[in-house]
Formats: sequence, structure tokens, C-alpha cells
Amino acid sequence: MSLRLSTVILPYRRWNEGGRSTWTRAEQLGFHTAYTYDHLSWRTFRDGPWFGAVPTLTAAAGVTETLRLGTLVTSPNFRHPVTLAKELISLDDISGGRITLGVGAGGTGFDATALLNSGQEPWSPRERADRFAEFVPLLDRLLTEDAVTQEGRFYSANEARNIPGCVQRPRLPFAVAATGPRGLKLAARYGQAWVTTGDPKLYETGTPEQSVEALRGQLGKLSEVCAAAGRDVAELDKVLLTGFTPDRSRPLRSVDAFVDFAGRHRELGFTEIVIHWPIPDSDFAADEKVFEKIAMEGLAQLG
Repeated sequence: MSLRLSTVILPYRRWNEGGRSTWTRAEQLGFHTAYTYDHLSWRTFRDGPWFGAVPTLTAAAGVTETLRLGTLVTSPNFRHPVTLAKELISLDDISGGRITLGVGAGGTGFDATALLNSGQEPWSPRERADRFAEFVPLLDRLLTEDAVTQEGRFYSANEARNIPGCVQRPRLPFAVAATGPRGLKLAARYGQAWVTTGDPKLYETGTPEQSVEALRGQLGKLSEVCAAAGRDVAELDKVLLTGFTPDRSRPLRSVDAFVDFAGRHRELGFTEIVIHWPIPDSDFAADEKVFEKIAMEGLAQLG
């Protein structure tokens, strides 16, 4: 089974102070896709510079030619399907059809509360799931139909026009991040790819072996949901966003460590591994020379 290698470039640098050069370097290194987080800010970066995903990807589209670009992931936390669809159609056009939308239900934290009124309670896990279940199908319609009218509990569209649609037909691909039953059903129905970060319960105290077994279980559930939906699970790419498993830092310590990590996860059935571009003094700190060597040689050594 072939394996692709992609990267995540967090939007914390000014475009003319390292932002632009990072995206062009990603293309030079041969990454399949360069993603960015679609957040208003994120965890330890909250009190520092952080730029918007769509403008960043638009700028990246203008300085690259073959590199696929995408979000990992966009969520309903501060997005509405109607306005998002318009931005995605524009971005897909500017990039010449190189956009993948990573999409998930969203979580807790800064993004989840930034738009709330004073005293308003954050969305519960059930409400996030309910919103996601409405968000994805409406976005699918908006990206494939010229005009959409739909009234929902959370999201509505009133004669929303989306001409000429995406460059990629019938629309740009969705990479659906999900591990629960409702999210997996959305991946089976609407996804061209499925995304996971592993089991968050194992992040602090789990072992690499436990993580592999947890991922095996997630893949098994995805297969079951696809079968129930009448879809071949082989049609979906399986994407592992690294950095959140118990051995989160090990894959970037050396080429050999990466090859071992990638090989074990390829055997599970993953078709794409995503590694974070190194950021000094952060959770994603790594030796940039080793990182570049992995990008250029890792998959070749994997065989």
C-alpha cells in the first residue's frame, strides 16, 4: 500500500517574515499536502501571532504550483456553511483545484467560546455533534449545487448562489475528522478521506503499542460504518495527524524513527501521515535538518 507524507504549517509567522518561505519550501521538499489549522488561535499560541487559515492558504496558493493545500481541520465553532462555501470555491479556483477541506466537529477551548455572549454556555458534546451532522451535508450541497435553499435547526441557506462551483468536480474533497459513531457515518457518506489523531485518552499515559491498537479499533469501526452505508472503505484515504499519540515526538527524532513509525501505521491501513513543521520552543519543536531529511528520504527508505 502506498503512503503519502504531508505536513501542517501553523499560521503563526508574518507572511514576509518566514510565512511565505515555509510554504514554498514545503513544495520543494515534495510533501503531498501542506495543511494549516483553521482556528482563531490555538492552545499555547493564544497570546502570540496567529493568522487566518483561508487568507494564508490563498497566499500559499499564489506561491506554489503543485502542492495540495488544506485545512486540518475546519469546524462549526466559528464557521457557517454558506460563507465558508463561498470562500472555498474561491480558494479552489485560485489554487487551480488543489484544495482539500479537513472538517471536524470542533472541541472546547478558545474557538468554542470566542463568539459566545456573556453568560452563554459553551456547546455540549451533543450539540457539537448535532451541529456537525447538519453542517457537513449543507456544505456538501452548497459546493455541488448552483443554488441552495434549506432551513435547518442550526444552519440555513436562502437561495444561496455558488456559481461556478469548484474546479474539482463534483466538489473539492472532504477529509472528515471523526472517531465517534455519528462522525464516522458522516465520513462514510461525505468523505473522500478520514482523519484521526489517535485516542486522546492515551496522550499522557498510554504506550505506543496501546495507541496502535486503539487506531486499529478506529479503523475497524470505520470499516463497519462504511459497510453499513454500502461503501467500500478502501475508497477513503486514511489520514493520521501525528503529534497527539504517546510517541508524539519520536517520529521526528531521526529518519529511522520515522520509517519505523510510518511502517507500523501503514500496516494498519493508513494512506497519509501528516507531520508538523518544526516550531522552536513549542509542542512541535524538532530539528529542522532532520525534518527535511525525513521529507526527502523517509518514504523512499520505507520502500
